Amino acid sequence: MKKQMILSWVLALAVLAGCYDLDRAPFDQPSSSTFWKTEDQCKQGLMGVYAALKNTDLYGKMFMIDVNSDVAAGYDQYEALQFGTCMPRTGFLNGKWQNGYNAIQRANLAIRSIGEAPIGETAKNQMVGEAKFLRGLIYFHLLDYFGGLPLYDETTDLEKDFNDLMLPRSTAEETRAFIIRDLTDALSAGLPKAWPADNYGRVTLGAVYALLGKVYLYNKDYKQAIASFEEVIKPEYGYRLHDDYAGLFDLTGHTSPEMIFSIVNLGGVGNNYGMPLCFYAGTRNSYGSCWNNTVPSANLADMYEYTDGRPFDWEEVFPSYTTDNKVRERVYRVTMDDEGKNVVNMPAEAETVKALYARRDPRLSATVIAPYTTYLGWYSNAPKQMTFLLAKNTKGDVIALNESNGYMRNNKGGWETYFWRKFVPEGDWDGAITNREHTPVNFPVIRLADVYLMLAEAYNEDGNQTKAVEYINLVRARVNMPGINSGPVYLEARTKDAVFDRIFRERAFELAGEGIRDSDLRRWGLSELLLNRVEYGITGKTMFTRKFNKDRDYLWPVPASEIEINPDLKQNPGW
Repeated sequence: MKKQMILSWVLALAVLAGCYDLDRAPFDQPSSSTFWKTEDQCKQGLMGVYAALKNTDLYGKMFMIDVNSDVAAGYDQYEALQFGTCMPRTGFLNGKWQNGYNAIQRANLAIRSIGEAPIGETAKNQMVGEAKFLRGLIYFHLLDYFGGLPLYDETTDLEKDFNDLMLPRSTAEETRAFIIRDLTDALSAGLPKAWPADNYGRVTLGAVYALLGKVYLYNKDYKQAIASFEEVIKPEYGYRLHDDYAGLFDLTGHTSPEMIFSIVNLGGVGNNYGMPLCFYAGTRNSYGSCWNNTVPSANLADMYEYTDGRPFDWEEVFPSYTTDNKVRERVYRVTMDDEGKNVVNMPAEAETVKALYARRDPRLSATVIAPYTTYLGWYSNAPKQMTFLLAKNTKGDVIALNESNGYMRNNKGGWETYFWRKFVPEGDWDGAITNREHTPVNFPVIRLADVYLMLAEAYNEDGNQTKAVEYINLVRARVNMPGINSGPVYLEARTKDAVFDRIFRERAFELAGEGIRDSDLRRWGLSELLLNRVEYGITGKTMFTRKFNKDRDYLWPVPASEIEINPDLKQNPGW
């Protein structure tokens, strides 16, 4: 960890005129004695803490972590989570710890240096508050995955203490108390409810309350969670649900008042400072020809209700669909000519299947690319309309179609899966994306719909099912889904268990692909029940077998390399 920390300090000086870019501003110079002297320098240094959030294994690929849940599947980078084959030396596990502590030490330097800087008290207090929020966010993130942590605060000075970072792990309770102190300090730092447009993305007072509520919720301190969430939803904070759900994940709504705290991403010529959303969630048909390392699960697609709120069931339309793969083959498998260019025979059920997807909760079509639907892709340096078909040739052999002919292609050979529409550019977003590794859409860490659903959960656990349903219904109303308890028996939910079942599903519908579902399942203790099973594709073919060890996998292992450096770091159970 120490070596990576030191290397992370060396950043180039690059300042954008007119605003403080959350990606490109510098963090520190080789000697802090020549920096942190003016308000402008302090702002530049603080931006380096923000920029650290998008480090690859911190939040940089957070959208992929859902593969370790019931709403997504994946291959390559995070497949060890699905297979239960992670080890204390697995690269991305180590990267999470190392990137996290690199960011924490950036925050520590900012807190100490800004606190000592000869600048105005108002700006000083606000910036220290921002840095404490960011430190609290990162510690909370690591706590979620590793449990109790070594706690280094701003008294740690890497220029002096490089060889002395040998603290043992604090307990989870002590770590949580540290986080709450940071967030409590941030509440009293004079942070605004909103920043001017040229400072968009900086921590606001509402973001602090929202994160504090989440910390309390994860600790099952429901009354405290309710108090925090109720504060952030007051009208004076200005948050509201964006009218268009799909727009939250493209360039039309990603800066809307729904976003409470998000990671700002940039794209376009000369502005490649984004996250690789397109690269790993997009397909070979997406800008730059991408890899679809993460895909929505068939389970997720099957969960979405009809638009009238009725539960969806394939068996009602196609008897034996769930038990006989021949039925799925019949309704999905298109016959193509031998060149894979033209449809020779379209299944009679094709229009029925397409209509079934369209008659569901609108978040399905905004989140998932389903068979028989289209997607505006990118081919030969130009936009090209693509159709998603599952095909065979005239001999009956399963074949993969190609984007050159206007069909979608899965980068994972043999997989027949849904694809993500969420976060994935259509065409080149009118020139906004020029590099598949830097998707310019902001990535939400906490947004209002998430807060509504967390508040509903806290109310439900506290025995107030009526208030819980009220906030679930606010989220459903945005996409014109009927409210819970609004008439038909299939919309009834009045007991604690019934309301939790609604929250369980609503969080899947609303937040899939945002990296939250894995944490939800683990904190609910449901991973062991849902993640020991075979993962199937659309046509019922086995993709892989999931494994989740209930005695081990609720926490990640402390990296073996860290324990070798610091033997006082005790390993998590089972590892």
